Amino acid sequence: MKLLSKLTAAALVTGALFFSNTVKAQTTPANAFRLGLGIETGLPTGVAKIGTTFTLGGTARLQYGISNSFALTYTMGGYHFFQKENPATGKRYPSYGEIPIKFGFKEFFVPSVYVAGEAGIAYEKLEEGWGPHRLDLSPGIGWANKTWDVSVRYENFSGANQDHFGMVGLRLAYGFAL
Repeated sequence: MKLLSKLTAAALVTGALFFSNTVKAQTTPANAFRLGLGIETGLPTGVAKIGTTFTLGGTARLQYGISNSFALTYTMGGYHFFQKENPATGKRYPSYGEIPIKFGFKEFFVPSVYVAGEAGIAYEKLEEGWGPHRLDLSPGIGWANKTWDVSVRYENFSGANQDHFGMVGLRLAYGFAL
């Protein structure tokens, strides 16, 4: 079941990328920088579902328009995973967060609608100190105009010889030209 949903998502993203090569959307200005400040929330996936209920965080995304429909992105911020109570002990699971640093792209395939992909590193912040750093991969889809950017994505944290986990996230950002 998991493999089928991953293959379906990959096929949708691939189809959108092929489609985007023929459509010229005029949403991101070429040769211009934009900054977006966003609030994010999400539902944990993988092993994160065991001890956490939801995520909340904030990010800053710098965007540079390569063309009118394609932009490079640099995103950094932080996500907090809110812990659940352990039913066996009655105590809460340990609290933790992720600090992502990612590079990626946005491809507008119709006016205001885009697919995005980012890759980078995420540093884990635990209650008792710093945890391992992980590979952070996040494909997504979104809608943007000159001021607002709303996107949905899957973010996967993997590596450090541990089980992967992630989140299905929603980002609402206010953006402006620099």
